[in-house]
Amino acid sequence: MDGSRGSVTSGDGTSIGFLADGSGPPLLLVHGGMCTSARWVPLWQVLVPRFRVTAMDRRGRGSSGDGDHYSLAAESADVAAVAAHLSKRYDGAPVDVFGHSYGALCALGAAAEGAPLRRIALYEPPGPPTVSTAWLRSARTWIDSGDPGRAMYSFLVDVVGLGPGEVAALRDRPLQYDPMPIVEQTLVREAESLMTVDLAALAGSIAQSVLLLLGSESPAWAAEVTWNLESALPLAKVVLIPDQGHEAVDVVPDLVADQLELFFGQ
Repeated sequence: MDGSRGSVTSGDGTSIGFLADGSGPPLLLVHGGMCTSARWVPLWQVLVPRFRVTAMDRRGRGSSGDGDHYSLAAESADVAAVAAHLSKRYDGAPVDVFGHSYGALCALGAAAEGAPLRRIALYEPPGPPTVSTAWLRSARTWIDSGDPGRAMYSFLVDVVGLGPGEVAALRDRPLQYDPMPIVEQTLVREAESLMTVDLAALAGSIAQSVLLLLGSESPAWAAEVTWNLESALPLAKVVLIPDQGHEAVDVVPDLVADQLELFFGQ
């Protein structure tokens, strides 16, 4: 991924880095778990000709720092800080945002706190149905015993719903980052946050138009959370991505980009 790098300081003093490229209307990308902004490589190539794209590194990875105490509220504040920075470049106009998985949840939280966001697109934000207490207990044990790879594999198979072949394809794909330190530092704390997040409360304070993208082959929790959000958000619509699961941003980036361009261009 090419572009210009920058950073902002979030509310608790954490430095949040980002990469920007392209021209056109501003679009902020917020990635999901176990990765950095480099996860956007497939979609980045499709979006940059259409938007001025900014991909932030969520705290605890990539070019961003990390705080002493973790919370979803702090992650939401990070998104809000980057959005405010971008808004200033556009004479105070709000910016569009697209979040994937846990990053979608962070974007939702930022919108609920009044971040300068115009339209919001979310691909399968997680919530309480996503992880069980038993799975979280196992993941914590694996990571504490020095086996983050097993925790990562279990998350991809048992939570995201990937098959062994799909996991192998992810493993063999060239990466610009090492996911294991990210898994060690962030997987458990993010899963813990999912157990108590009140999605209805977040959704109830959001007045913007929201696009909810859902893969037709995604795990049951994704459909449950997505349709519950559609009911709770005053201006939301669900678009089903046919024959795709949770990783459509990697597998069919052109299709996802077309949906984003259609929505943000309204």
